[in-house]
Parts: sequence; structure tokens; C-alpha cells
Amino acid sequence: MKLFAHTRWDVAPVLAAIAHLLFNIYLVVGFESRPLWLSLVLGGLYAVSISWNINSISHNFIHTPYFKPRGMNYAFSLLESVTIGFSQTYYQWIHMRHHSGNSDRPNEKGETVDWLSIYRHGKNGEPENVWSYTFLSFFRDSLGDIHKAIAKNRPFDAKWGRFELYAFLGLAAIGFLYDWKAMLFFIPFYYLGNCLSSLNGYYEHLNGDPEEPIAWGVSSHNRFYNWLWFGNGYHAEHHYRPKTHWTELRNFHEKIKEDQDKAGVHVISTCHALGFMAKENRNPDMIDADV
Repeated sequence: MKLFAHTRWDVAPVLAAIAHLLFNIYLVVGFESRPLWLSLVLGGLYAVSISWNINSISHNFIHTPYFKPRGMNYAFSLLESVTIGFSQTYYQWIHMRHHSGNSDRPNEKGETVDWLSIYRHGKNGEPENVWSYTFLSFFRDSLGDIHKAIAKNRPFDAKWGRFELYAFLGLAAIGFLYDWKAMLFFIPFYYLGNCLSSLNGYYEHLNGDPEEPIAWGVSSHNRFYNWLWFGNGYHAEHHYRPKTHWTELRNFHEKIKEDQDKAGVHVISTCHALGFMAKENRNPDMIDADV
């Protein structure tokens, strides 16, 4: 029986997801034996790992599920849910809505198809301030509305998503019973990790073109970033062809590079999470002033 649906290379994100879960367990189990400074360092790494997983392992799994057997994909979805701290099934619904709107601007009623759009809470058709988008996005999702939306067409998946959420909460409860001090210590880092994911998403679309499909996203072609984040840098390419497997994104970029250049696809030199440091995102007037 064929195990992987697309390529054996998917063993890499699968093993990375398992390693991430083991790392999370170690954070709590080893808390009392570590000095505070080391737990602070690991807490920062934990925050980064949440954004890394959401935007690479979890994200790729949504578009190209790793396994051929359906049951294994449900099992991996559960593993991801308890690892990143919310239902993978719920996240899939939110993310697919993101691809329906592609960071669209508000319509005449002030609404966007994409709930994650950087324009949704902006003013006068401009992107929202990066600070509010980064630190408030975590509080904006309605789990009840997401559950109801999934249940309309996929009642089993809605139930499975709720089970994933309960599984995470159950594991968290066990963590509190084991060491409540450790759990309280890492809660702020959990929130920070979700904020970093929002920051990542912000610069995946800032200076993109919501009206031009090939330029919906913003790309970074940094090789180390794309190796570590399983192709997440090819974000314009991904939005243009979401079903392209993460191992094929670089080749796909080479095929459409001329068309991207003609359409003015925005490309930054940093990883997306450091988009605020990218010279390509700086105000042209500021660049001229530096010359």
C-alpha cells in the first residue's frame, strides 16, 4: 500500500511535526530541572516554532495532504492540532477562505471574503497597521462560526475539528496537573507564537496585488528560508497555483518567472517574518534619502 500521497520527501515535514510535539513535551517535563534563563530562551524558540509549523508543515498539509490513506491524514491532523494548539481542521477552513479572497479589499459593505486579509480592518482601502494585525488577529476568529460553517457541508469534519480542540485542551489540562508553573510560564510564548504567525502572514501579502492573480502573494526566494520552512517563501507562486507541492515550487517559479516580472510580483530579500527589515518594503522616499 502506498503510504505517501505525493512524494517520499513528505517524510521530512512529518518527522519535523513529531519532533515539534516532543519538544513541546520537553518544555514542560524538563522545566523544574532547567535554569530560568534557559527556559526563557526555549520559550522564545517555542514561539518561533509555532509560526514555523503553522506556515510550513501545517500549511502544506492543507493543500497537499501527506498520506494516501485517509485515516492517516486525520491522525496527522490531530497530531498537528495538539502540537500547534488549535484545531487543524478549523485552520483548514480559515485558510481555504483565505485562498478564496486572496487578501481582498473590503467590498461596498466593508466586508472581505478572506478573514485573514490585511485589508479587512484597514481604512480607506489601505492595509491595517502591522502592529494591530500582529497582536490582535489571535482574538478575531470565532470558533463557533467556523464550526457551523464546516458543519453545513462536512458534519463529520466539524465534529473531528471539535475533537481536535478538545484533545489539545485535554493535553493542556494534563500539563497543568503535571506542572502548572511550567504551563503558566509558556502561555505568553504560545500567544507570541501566534502573533509571529500573523506577522508572517502580513508580509506574505503587503505590497501584493489583490486584483492580479499571479501577484496575489509576496515571495522570498532565499534558499535557506525555503529549505527550513518547506517552500513557504514561494508565496506568490503558491497563491497562483495552491495545489503545487512544496517540493515543486522552485521549479514552478522558474517556469513563470518572466510572467511574474511583467506583472510586478513583489519579492523581498528576507524571510516573511522579517519583512519589516526588507529593503524592498521600505518607503521609496526613505530609500532615496539614504542614497
